[in-house]
Amino acid sequence: MAGSIECLTERVQQEGEFLRRVIAALETVIVGQRPLIERILVALLANGHLLIEGVPGLAKTTVVKTLASLIDARFNRIQFTPDLLPADLVGTLVYNPQHGTFSTKKGPIFANILLADEVNRAPAKVHSALLEAMEERQVTIGEESFPLTEPFLVMATQNPIEQEGTYPLPEAQMDRFMLKVRLDYPSREDEREIMQRAARTHRPPPLGPLIDPADIVRARSLVDAVYLDHKIEKYILDLVFATRDPAGHGFPDLKRFIAYGASPRASIYLTVASRAVALIRGRGYVIPQDIKEIGPDILRHRIITTYEADAEGVSVETIVARLFAETEVP
Repeated sequence: MAGSIECLTERVQQEGEFLRRVIAALETVIVGQRPLIERILVALLANGHLLIEGVPGLAKTTVVKTLASLIDARFNRIQFTPDLLPADLVGTLVYNPQHGTFSTKKGPIFANILLADEVNRAPAKVHSALLEAMEERQVTIGEESFPLTEPFLVMATQNPIEQEGTYPLPEAQMDRFMLKVRLDYPSREDEREIMQRAARTHRPPPLGPLIDPADIVRARSLVDAVYLDHKIEKYILDLVFATRDPAGHGFPDLKRFIAYGASPRASIYLTVASRAVALIRGRGYVIPQDIKEIGPDILRHRIITTYEADAEGVSVETIVARLFAETEVP
């Protein structure tokens, strides 16, 4: 077993070298957003989507746009607004009066990387159209369904400081996002470097492509090959089941604060995302630190707290931190 894991690690380091080159290239443009860069790559490698919550100006659009240019992928950005219609997202049928026929005009969702900016400002019918694309990897226009080109990543953003005129995402749609990432302000040192790089009247030219979208698709088979020990599987299940039955897993005081725990998607996403983290780290096997690193981004939007938790100021972040701090590590 040890020999096969060593061979797998060597293969991961060789075939996954392009990921380190992509991260290094991104960091020549982006300052202080290494966690966001890695989580976008995790979502791409694990065939998932991510939701970003952060105040404006934290380079969310710049990161994803630069990444799209590095992998030579088609990138589209949609500004979600209350008057947005599903046809504005997926496309529509256009009538040709000369021939008396309808033709399909595809919308901006037909891209490899889609930035859904302020996704919580759109109404429910737009969310439903986005949900089909995220879950089924296809779009229905009229009576015809069109598959989306792989890789397909939805990176949605929402602003935590403006709630007027927003439509909160339903729990069912939140569960479709593999990761929910919370961004904070950069450190003083990082912001000094940002000032020195960005406080100019001329922007540098965009980076050229380093890899092809097919490289991401091929790397997904490498993610599936990363070794996951039975003890790591037990650790994942302990964390997820502790959100559903806190009292039975050593957290009796959390029972009154959790209304609903994480769905089975949490177990699935923890497994595949931790393998993707190991791949980015150049390892052919998952370690508990991989779970601890990516786990909060997978669990934070899958736990629904009670009114009692709100009254006592117990947040989801507090609950998740307790679970990772006190669950037995293999």
